[in-house]
Amino acid sequence: MPSANDKALLVPVGGGDPIPLVRARMTLGRRESCDICLRFPNVSGQHCEVSCQDGMWYIRDLGSTNGIKVNGERVQQKLLRPGDEIGIAKRRFTIQYVLPVGRNFIAEDEDLRQSLLEKAGLQRPAPTRKYDDE
Repeated sequence: MPSANDKALLVPVGGGDPIPLVRARMTLGRRESCDICLRFPNVSGQHCEVSCQDGMWYIRDLGSTNGIKVNGERVQQKLLRPGDEIGIAKRRFTIQYVLPVGRNFIAEDEDLRQSLLEKAGLQRPAPTRKYDDE
């Protein structure tokens, strides 16, 4: 688990030193200018970004060539749950952080609130229906 000074940890699958996520927004990639430099040929210069919003961690692809995966599924951006496996090119990590008290992933996860057609911009969100008590 992260220490009191760390917001979260990326733990390499298969072993290696955990990477502390000490700021609310950090970039990962092959470039030295990234917050977390991953010196592997299949990692893009600026591969992805992890960010913390209201105690919940998110990942976002920054236009990488080889993409990112969460629990084996390729994503552009995703809310991360503690213990999720993140794939950055061919490298895999799990994220560890303490879930904020009272947070509900189902209500927070935008992926569950939009249909695939809405996400692609091909359909407008369905209007919310109000029911009369009469």
